[in-house]
Amino acid sequence: MSFSELFESGFKKRNEDHFAAIVRVAMSDGVITDAERAFLDRLATRLDITETDYKEILKDYQSHPINAPHSYDNRLERLYDLVRMVWADDIEGPNQHWLLEKLCVGLGFHTQNVKYIADKALALAYEKVDADTFIEEMKNMNK
Repeated sequence: MSFSELFESGFKKRNEDHFAAIVRVAMSDGVITDAERAFLDRLATRLDITETDYKEILKDYQSHPINAPHSYDNRLERLYDLVRMVWADDIEGPNQHWLLEKLCVGLGFHTQNVKYIADKALALAYEKVDADTFIEEMKNMNK
């Protein structure tokens, strides 16, 4: 296996795991709505998830680990995708927050900060900000 093939397979696995984490959020209420399905379809295309892999992940999404990205910006990008899915899922109250906090820990955020991160992320999702604004606001939330 060449170095480029090794890199591509690792990149593909991370994308599949990220996609599975988002499917996990969508399935938190046991149903994937039409809006969630449309979001998953767009995300699958963006992450180069094949139709076969898409179907497999939907069947067995819990077997995929939540892999934390190493860079802070990548964590925020993934958080942006996840918080939009949590928001689209119309989960109200503590379950919404609990699920997002759990995913924040899985993304590599410090456990002492996840409540504040989830609060801010959900507020920004409510405001329907774009990805760049979300990342900037999250970086500057303590200023």
